[in-house]
Amino acid sequence: MQIYLVGGAVRDKLLNYPVIEQDWVVVGATPKDLIDKGFKQVGKDFPVFLHPETGDEYALARTERKSGAGYYGFEVFTSKEVSLEDDLIRRDLTINAMALDDNERLFDPYNGKQDLENKILRHISPAFSEDPLRVFRVARFAARYHHLGFTIAPGTKELMIQLSKSGELKALNAERIWKETSRALGEKSPQIYFQTLKDCGGLVDWFPEIDCLWGIPNPEKWHPEIDTGVHTMMVLEQCALLTEDSVTRYAALCHDLGKGETPHEQWPSHRGHEKEGVTVIEKMSSRIKAPMVYVQLAKIVSEFHLHLHRVEDLTPKTIVKVLERTDAFRKPERFEQLLIACEADYRGRTGFEKRDYPQSDIMRKAHLTCQNISTKEIVEAGYTGAQIGKEIHRQRVSLVKHLYRRDS
Repeated sequence: MQIYLVGGAVRDKLLNYPVIEQDWVVVGATPKDLIDKGFKQVGKDFPVFLHPETGDEYALARTERKSGAGYYGFEVFTSKEVSLEDDLIRRDLTINAMALDDNERLFDPYNGKQDLENKILRHISPAFSEDPLRVFRVARFAARYHHLGFTIAPGTKELMIQLSKSGELKALNAERIWKETSRALGEKSPQIYFQTLKDCGGLVDWFPEIDCLWGIPNPEKWHPEIDTGVHTMMVLEQCALLTEDSVTRYAALCHDLGKGETPHEQWPSHRGHEKEGVTVIEKMSSRIKAPMVYVQLAKIVSEFHLHLHRVEDLTPKTIVKVLERTDAFRKPERFEQLLIACEADYRGRTGFEKRDYPQSDIMRKAHLTCQNISTKEIVEAGYTGAQIGKEIHRQRVSLVKHLYRRDS
Protein backbone atom coordinates (compact mmCIF):
# COMPACT_ATOMS: atom_id res chain seq x y z
CA MET A 1 0.00 0.00 0.00
CA GLN A 2 1.33 3.42 -1.00
CA ILE A 3 -0.30 6.71 -0.02
CA TYR A 4 0.13 10.00 -1.89
CA LEU A 5 -1.04 13.56 -1.31
CA VAL A 6 -2.68 14.59 -4.58
CA GLY A 7 -4.53 17.32 -6.45
CA GLY A 8 -5.14 20.81 -5.17
CA ALA A 9 -3.09 20.44 -2.00
CA VAL A 10 0.05 19.67 -4.02
CA ARG A 11 -0.68 22.44 -6.51
CA ASP A 12 -1.20 25.09 -3.87
CA LYS A 13 1.74 23.90 -1.81
CA LEU A 14 4.03 24.45 -4.80
CA LEU A 15 2.42 27.86 -5.36
CA ASN A 16 2.83 28.82 -1.70
CA TYR A 17 -0.94 29.32 -1.78
CA PRO A 18 -3.17 28.52 1.24
CA VAL A 19 -3.98 24.79 1.33
CA ILE A 20 -7.65 24.47 2.26
CA GLU A 21 -8.10 20.71 2.20
CA GLN A 22 -6.00 17.63 1.62
CA ASP A 23 -6.92 14.68 -0.58
CA TRP A 24 -5.04 11.41 -0.68
CA VAL A 25 -4.88 8.52 -3.13
CA VAL A 26 -4.04 4.98 -2.08
CA VAL A 27 -2.26 2.70 -4.55
CA GLY A 28 -2.04 -1.09 -4.18
CA ALA A 29 -4.90 -1.55 -1.71
CA THR A 30 -8.45 -2.87 -1.53
CA PRO A 31 -11.45 -1.50 0.36
CA LYS A 32 -10.95 -4.24 2.96
CA ASP A 33 -7.36 -3.11 3.53
CA LEU A 34 -8.51 0.37 4.47
CA ILE A 35 -11.52 -0.75 6.50
CA ASP A 36 -9.23 -3.06 8.50
CA LYS A 37 -7.14 0.00 9.37
CA GLY A 38 -10.17 1.83 10.74
CA PHE A 39 -11.09 3.91 7.68
CA LYS A 40 -14.78 4.59 7.13
CA GLN A 41 -16.14 4.18 3.60
CA VAL A 42 -18.42 6.97 2.34
CA GLY A 43 -20.70 6.62 -0.66
CA LYS A 44 -21.22 3.60 -2.86
CA ASP A 45 -20.20 4.89 -6.29
CA PHE A 46 -16.63 5.89 -5.51
CA PRO A 47 -14.06 4.10 -3.34
CA VAL A 48 -13.55 7.00 -0.90
CA PHE A 49 -12.69 6.55 2.77
CA LEU A 50 -12.36 8.88 5.76
CA HIS A 51 -9.25 8.71 7.92
CA PRO A 52 -10.20 7.57 11.45
CA GLU A 53 -8.32 10.48 13.11
CA THR A 54 -8.00 13.40 10.66
CA GLY A 55 -11.22 12.91 8.69
CA ASP A 56 -9.28 13.52 5.44
CA GLU A 57 -10.53 11.77 2.32
CA TYR A 58 -8.54 8.82 1.00
CA ALA A 59 -9.52 7.40 -2.39
CA LEU A 60 -8.37 4.15 -3.92
CA ALA A 61 -6.51 4.66 -7.18
CA ARG A 62 -9.07 4.28 -9.94
CA THR A 63 -9.77 4.57 -13.62
CA GLU A 64 -13.01 5.78 -15.20
CA ARG A 65 -14.93 5.03 -18.37
CA LYS A 66 -17.55 7.31 -19.86
CA SER A 67 -20.93 5.58 -19.78
CA GLY A 68 -23.51 8.37 -19.91
CA ALA A 69 -24.15 12.09 -19.96
CA GLY A 70 -23.19 14.59 -17.31
CA TYR A 71 -20.99 14.60 -14.23
CA TYR A 72 -22.12 11.20 -12.97
CA GLY A 73 -22.03 9.40 -16.32
CA PHE A 74 -18.97 7.26 -15.50
CA GLU A 75 -18.13 3.69 -14.59
CA VAL A 76 -15.36 3.41 -11.99
CA PHE A 77 -12.77 0.63 -11.83
CA THR A 78 -10.43 -0.01 -8.90
CA SER A 79 -7.91 -2.72 -8.17
CA LYS A 80 -4.45 -3.15 -6.71
CA GLU A 81 -3.07 -3.00 -10.25
CA VAL A 82 -4.22 0.59 -10.92
CA SER A 83 -1.09 2.73 -10.87
CA LEU A 84 -0.62 6.28 -9.66
CA GLU A 85 -0.18 7.41 -13.29
CA ASP A 86 -3.45 5.69 -14.24
CA ASP A 87 -5.24 7.56 -11.47
CA LEU A 88 -3.71 10.96 -12.23
CA ILE A 89 -4.45 10.91 -15.97
CA ARG A 90 -8.21 10.90 -15.34
CA ARG A 91 -7.95 14.34 -13.72
CA ASP A 92 -8.77 17.61 -15.46
CA LEU A 93 -5.66 19.81 -15.55
CA THR A 94 -1.96 19.07 -15.45
CA ILE A 95 -1.51 21.26 -12.38
CA ASN A 96 -4.06 19.05 -10.58
CA ALA A 97 -2.32 15.81 -11.55
CA MET A 98 0.72 15.91 -9.30
CA ALA A 99 1.38 13.84 -6.18
CA LEU A 100 3.70 13.86 -3.17
CA ASP A 101 4.74 10.79 -1.22
CA ASP A 102 5.47 10.82 2.51
CA ASN A 103 9.07 11.84 1.77
CA GLU A 104 7.87 14.97 -0.07
CA ARG A 105 9.03 13.46 -3.37
CA LEU A 106 7.08 14.90 -6.31
CA PHE A 107 5.44 12.63 -8.90
CA ASP A 108 4.59 14.68 -11.99
CA PRO A 109 3.95 12.40 -15.00
CA TYR A 110 2.06 15.06 -17.00
CA ASN A 111 4.33 18.10 -16.50
CA GLY A 112 2.06 19.94 -14.10
CA LYS A 113 4.97 21.68 -12.36
CA GLN A 114 6.14 23.17 -15.65
CA ASP A 115 2.63 24.46 -16.40
CA LEU A 116 2.47 25.83 -12.87
CA GLU A 117 5.69 27.74 -13.43
CA ASN A 118 4.47 28.97 -16.83
CA LYS A 119 1.08 29.87 -15.30
CA ILE A 120 -0.91 27.77 -17.76
CA LEU A 121 -4.21 25.96 -17.15
CA ARG A 122 -3.91 22.98 -19.51
CA HIS A 123 -5.95 19.79 -19.91
CA ILE A 124 -4.16 16.47 -19.55
CA SER A 125 -5.75 14.49 -22.37
CA PRO A 126 -8.73 14.50 -24.77
CA ALA A 127 -10.62 12.71 -21.97
CA PHE A 128 -11.11 16.19 -20.55
CA SER A 129 -14.19 16.43 -22.77
CA GLU A 130 -15.85 13.47 -21.06
CA ASP A 131 -16.84 15.56 -18.04
CA PRO A 132 -18.80 18.75 -18.89
CA LEU A 133 -18.41 20.09 -15.35
CA ARG A 134 -14.77 20.77 -16.23
CA VAL A 135 -15.88 23.83 -18.21
CA PHE A 136 -17.00 25.38 -14.94
CA ARG A 137 -14.04 24.06 -12.96
CA VAL A 138 -11.49 25.55 -15.33
CA ALA A 139 -13.37 28.85 -15.26
CA ARG A 140 -13.18 28.76 -11.46
CA PHE A 141 -9.44 28.07 -11.51
CA ALA A 142 -9.05 30.97 -13.94
CA ALA A 143 -10.84 33.19 -11.40
CA ARG A 144 -8.72 31.85 -8.58
CA TYR A 145 -5.32 32.40 -10.16
CA HIS A 146 -5.99 35.33 -12.49
CA HIS A 147 -4.19 37.74 -10.16
CA LEU A 148 -1.08 35.56 -10.43
CA GLY A 149 -1.13 35.81 -14.23
CA PHE A 150 -2.57 32.39 -15.12
CA THR A 151 -4.20 31.89 -18.53
CA ILE A 152 -6.02 29.00 -20.18
CA ALA A 153 -4.11 27.07 -22.85
CA PRO A 154 -5.61 27.59 -26.35
CA GLY A 155 -6.23 23.86 -26.80
CA THR A 156 -8.05 23.65 -23.48
CA LYS A 157 -10.16 26.67 -24.33
CA GLU A 158 -11.10 25.03 -27.62
CA LEU A 159 -12.27 21.89 -25.79
CA MET A 160 -14.34 24.08 -23.47
CA ILE A 161 -15.98 25.68 -26.50
CA GLN A 162 -16.72 22.27 -28.02
CA LEU A 163 -18.21 21.02 -24.74
CA SER A 164 -20.40 24.11 -24.45
CA LYS A 165 -21.71 23.59 -27.99
CA SER A 166 -22.32 19.87 -27.46
CA GLY A 167 -25.31 20.29 -25.17
CA GLU A 168 -23.57 18.21 -22.46
CA LEU A 169 -23.68 21.11 -19.99
CA LYS A 170 -27.45 20.73 -19.82
CA ALA A 171 -26.98 17.24 -18.34
CA LEU A 172 -25.26 18.64 -15.25
CA ASN A 173 -27.31 19.03 -12.11
CA ALA A 174 -27.97 22.38 -10.50
CA GLU A 175 -26.22 21.49 -7.26
CA ARG A 176 -22.91 21.01 -9.08
CA ILE A 177 -23.33 24.27 -10.99
CA TRP A 178 -24.05 26.18 -7.80
CA LYS A 179 -21.14 24.55 -5.97
CA GLU A 180 -18.66 25.72 -8.62
CA THR A 181 -20.33 29.12 -8.92
CA SER A 182 -20.45 29.82 -5.19
CA ARG A 183 -16.80 28.83 -4.88
CA ALA A 184 -15.93 31.07 -7.83
CA LEU A 185 -17.75 33.99 -6.19
CA GLY A 186 -15.36 33.60 -3.27
CA GLU A 187 -12.20 33.75 -5.39
CA LYS A 188 -10.00 36.82 -5.82
CA SER A 189 -11.30 37.58 -9.34
CA PRO A 190 -14.88 36.22 -9.55
CA GLN A 191 -15.59 38.23 -12.70
CA ILE A 192 -13.08 36.05 -14.58
CA TYR A 193 -15.27 33.00 -13.92
CA PHE A 194 -18.24 34.51 -15.72
CA GLN A 195 -16.13 36.15 -18.42
CA THR A 196 -14.43 32.83 -19.15
CA LEU A 197 -17.78 31.06 -19.38
CA LYS A 198 -19.06 33.81 -21.68
CA ASP A 199 -16.01 33.47 -23.96
CA CYS A 200 -16.48 29.71 -24.39
CA GLY A 201 -20.29 29.70 -24.63
CA GLY A 202 -20.70 28.19 -21.17
CA LEU A 203 -23.24 30.72 -19.88
CA VAL A 204 -26.01 29.91 -22.34
CA ASP A 205 -27.53 26.86 -20.68
CA TRP A 206 -27.39 27.86 -17.01
CA PHE A 207 -27.00 31.65 -17.00
CA PRO A 208 -28.83 32.97 -20.08
CA GLU A 209 -29.93 36.02 -18.08
CA ILE A 210 -26.27 37.01 -17.70
CA ASP A 211 -25.18 35.85 -21.15
CA CYS A 212 -27.64 38.17 -22.90
CA LEU A 213 -26.26 41.31 -21.22
CA TRP A 214 -23.33 41.62 -23.61
CA GLY A 215 -24.38 43.82 -26.51
CA ILE A 216 -27.07 45.69 -24.57
CA PRO A 217 -26.12 49.40 -24.53
CA ASN A 218 -26.39 51.93 -21.72
CA PRO A 219 -26.40 55.73 -22.06
CA GLU A 220 -22.77 56.76 -22.59
CA LYS A 221 -23.24 59.74 -20.27
CA TRP A 222 -23.65 57.43 -17.28
CA HIS A 223 -21.80 54.41 -18.63
CA PRO A 224 -18.68 55.28 -20.66
CA GLU A 225 -18.12 51.52 -21.11
CA ILE A 226 -21.63 51.38 -22.69
CA ASP A 227 -22.01 47.57 -22.81
CA THR A 228 -24.09 46.09 -19.97
CA GLY A 229 -22.15 42.82 -19.90
CA VAL A 230 -18.86 44.71 -19.60
CA HIS A 231 -20.38 46.90 -16.87
CA THR A 232 -21.59 43.85 -14.94
CA MET A 233 -18.12 42.33 -14.93
CA MET A 234 -16.64 45.66 -13.80
CA VAL A 235 -19.16 45.85 -10.95
CA LEU A 236 -18.32 42.33 -9.80
CA GLU A 237 -14.62 43.17 -9.94
CA GLN A 238 -15.17 46.28 -7.81
CA CYS A 239 -17.31 44.34 -5.36
CA ALA A 240 -14.52 41.79 -4.93
CA LEU A 241 -12.21 44.66 -3.97
CA LEU A 242 -14.69 45.89 -1.36
CA THR A 243 -15.71 42.61 0.29
CA GLU A 244 -14.94 38.89 0.40
CA ASP A 245 -18.61 38.13 1.07
CA SER A 246 -19.95 35.96 -1.77
CA VAL A 247 -23.58 36.90 -1.00
CA THR A 248 -22.83 40.56 -1.69
CA ARG A 249 -20.85 39.63 -4.79
CA TYR A 250 -23.79 37.62 -6.14
CA ALA A 251 -26.06 40.62 -5.62
CA ALA A 252 -23.58 42.82 -7.51
CA LEU A 253 -23.58 40.30 -10.35
CA CYS A 254 -27.38 40.33 -10.54
CA HIS A 255 -28.09 44.03 -10.04
CA ASP A 256 -28.77 44.85 -13.73
CA LEU A 257 -30.40 41.62 -14.93
CA GLY A 258 -33.57 43.58 -15.58
CA LYS A 259 -31.87 45.33 -18.49
CA GLY A 260 -32.00 42.05 -20.38
CA GLU A 261 -35.78 42.50 -20.50
CA THR A 262 -35.75 46.00 -22.00
CA PRO A 263 -37.30 46.07 -25.51
CA HIS A 264 -34.67 46.87 -28.14
CA GLU A 265 -36.55 49.93 -29.34
CA GLN A 266 -36.08 51.55 -25.90
CA TRP A 267 -32.29 51.15 -25.83
CA PRO A 268 -30.10 52.64 -24.43
CA SER A 269 -32.71 53.69 -21.83
CA HIS A 270 -33.78 51.07 -19.30
CA ARG A 271 -36.68 52.56 -17.40
CA GLY A 272 -38.01 50.24 -14.72
CA HIS A 273 -35.19 47.73 -15.01
CA GLU A 274 -34.74 47.77 -11.22
CA LYS A 275 -38.09 46.12 -10.47
CA GLU A 276 -38.02 44.10 -13.68
CA GLY A 277 -34.82 42.51 -12.44
CA VAL A 278 -36.48 41.05 -9.35
CA THR A 279 -38.42 38.46 -11.37
CA VAL A 280 -35.36 37.67 -13.51
CA ILE A 281 -33.25 37.08 -10.40
CA GLU A 282 -35.88 34.72 -8.99
CA LYS A 283 -35.94 32.73 -12.23
CA MET A 284 -32.17 32.37 -12.58
CA SER A 285 -31.60 31.71 -8.89
CA SER A 286 -34.22 28.98 -8.90
CA ARG A 287 -32.55 27.27 -11.87
CA ILE A 288 -29.13 27.15 -10.21
CA LYS A 289 -30.60 26.55 -6.73
CA ALA A 290 -28.97 29.58 -5.12
CA PRO A 291 -29.71 29.73 -1.37
CA MET A 292 -32.39 32.16 -0.27
CA VAL A 293 -29.94 34.46 1.52
CA TYR A 294 -28.30 35.14 -1.86
CA VAL A 295 -31.62 35.64 -3.61
CA GLN A 296 -33.08 38.04 -1.05
CA LEU A 297 -30.12 40.42 -1.11
CA ALA A 298 -29.87 40.29 -4.91
CA LYS A 299 -33.54 41.27 -5.24
CA ILE A 300 -33.14 44.17 -2.82
CA VAL A 301 -30.05 45.48 -4.61
CA SER A 302 -31.80 45.23 -7.97
CA GLU A 303 -34.87 47.12 -6.80
CA PHE A 304 -33.17 49.86 -4.78
CA HIS A 305 -29.70 50.50 -6.25
CA LEU A 306 -30.87 53.59 -8.15
CA HIS A 307 -32.48 54.97 -4.98
CA LEU A 308 -29.10 54.73 -3.28
CA HIS A 309 -27.30 56.42 -6.15
CA ARG A 310 -29.77 59.32 -6.04
CA VAL A 311 -30.05 59.59 -2.25
CA GLU A 312 -28.85 63.22 -2.29
CA ASP A 313 -31.97 64.09 -4.29
CA LEU A 314 -34.41 62.05 -2.19
CA THR A 315 -36.77 63.57 0.34
CA PRO A 316 -36.53 62.47 4.00
CA LYS A 317 -39.79 60.57 3.54
CA THR A 318 -38.37 58.59 0.62
CA ILE A 319 -35.11 57.90 2.46
CA VAL A 320 -37.07 56.44 5.37
CA LYS A 321 -39.22 54.48 2.94
CA VAL A 322 -36.08 52.91 1.45
CA LEU A 323 -34.76 52.03 4.92
CA GLU A 324 -38.06 50.41 5.86
CA ARG A 325 -38.63 48.55 2.61
CA THR A 326 -35.11 47.10 2.69
CA ASP A 327 -35.75 46.00 6.30
CA ALA A 328 -32.65 47.93 7.41
CA PHE A 329 -33.72 48.21 11.04
CA ARG A 330 -34.29 44.49 11.58
CA LYS A 331 -31.40 43.35 9.36
CA PRO A 332 -28.58 45.92 9.62
CA GLU A 333 -25.95 43.46 8.35
CA ARG A 334 -27.89 42.96 5.12
CA PHE A 335 -28.34 46.72 4.83
CA GLU A 336 -24.56 47.07 4.92
CA GLN A 337 -24.30 44.46 2.15
CA LEU A 338 -26.73 46.55 0.09
CA LEU A 339 -24.54 49.64 0.52
CA ILE A 340 -21.42 47.76 -0.56
CA ALA A 341 -23.12 46.32 -3.66
CA CYS A 342 -24.36 49.79 -4.63
CA GLU A 343 -20.89 51.27 -4.18
CA ALA A 344 -19.52 48.54 -6.44
CA ASP A 345 -22.18 49.39 -9.04
CA TYR A 346 -21.23 53.07 -8.90
CA ARG A 347 -17.52 52.32 -9.30
CA GLY A 348 -18.00 49.62 -11.92
CA ARG A 349 -17.84 52.10 -14.79
CA THR A 350 -14.97 53.31 -16.92
CA GLY A 351 -13.32 56.23 -15.15
CA PHE A 352 -15.31 55.80 -11.91
CA GLU A 353 -13.19 53.04 -10.34
CA LYS A 354 -11.47 55.26 -7.76
CA ARG A 355 -14.27 57.72 -7.02
CA ASP A 356 -15.79 58.17 -3.58
CA TYR A 357 -19.35 57.08 -2.91
CA PRO A 358 -20.75 59.51 -0.28
CA GLN A 359 -24.23 58.05 -0.73
CA SER A 360 -23.32 55.19 1.61
CA ASP A 361 -22.45 57.54 4.46
CA ILE A 362 -25.67 59.50 3.95
CA MET A 363 -27.73 56.33 4.30
CA ARG A 364 -25.66 55.06 7.24
CA LYS A 365 -26.21 58.33 9.12
CA ALA A 366 -29.95 58.24 8.40
CA HIS A 367 -30.12 54.63 9.55
CA LEU A 368 -28.16 55.36 12.73
CA THR A 369 -30.20 58.46 13.57
CA CYS A 370 -33.49 56.58 13.26
CA GLN A 371 -32.33 54.02 15.79
CA ASN A 372 -32.62 56.67 18.52
CA ILE A 373 -36.40 56.29 18.49
CA SER A 374 -37.81 54.54 21.56
CA THR A 375 -40.76 52.25 20.90
CA LYS A 376 -41.27 52.00 24.65
CA GLU A 377 -41.79 55.76 24.94
CA ILE A 378 -44.25 55.71 22.04
CA VAL A 379 -46.31 53.01 23.75
CA GLU A 380 -46.17 54.88 27.05
CA ALA A 381 -47.45 57.96 25.21
CA GLY A 382 -50.65 56.06 24.50
CA TYR A 383 -50.18 54.80 20.97
CA THR A 384 -51.57 51.33 20.26
CA GLY A 385 -51.76 48.83 17.40
CA ALA A 386 -51.09 50.25 13.94
CA GLN A 387 -50.66 53.72 15.46
CA ILE A 388 -47.30 52.63 16.90
CA GLY A 389 -45.88 51.88 13.47
CA LYS A 390 -47.21 55.13 12.02
CA GLU A 391 -45.68 57.15 14.85
CA ILE A 392 -42.33 55.40 14.49
CA HIS A 393 -42.40 56.22 10.77
CA ARG A 394 -43.32 59.86 11.48
CA GLN A 395 -40.49 60.26 13.95
CA ARG A 396 -38.01 58.66 11.55
CA VAL A 397 -38.96 61.13 8.82
CA SER A 398 -38.68 64.01 11.29
CA LEU A 399 -35.22 62.94 12.41
CA VAL A 400 -33.91 62.52 8.85
CA LYS A 401 -35.44 65.87 7.88
CA HIS A 402 -33.64 67.52 10.78
CA LEU A 403 -30.42 65.68 9.98
CA TYR A 404 -30.25 66.98 6.42
CA ARG A 405 -32.67 69.92 6.76
CA ARG A 406 -34.61 68.95 3.66
CA ASP A 407 -38.21 69.49 2.66
CA SER A 408 -40.45 66.47 3.17
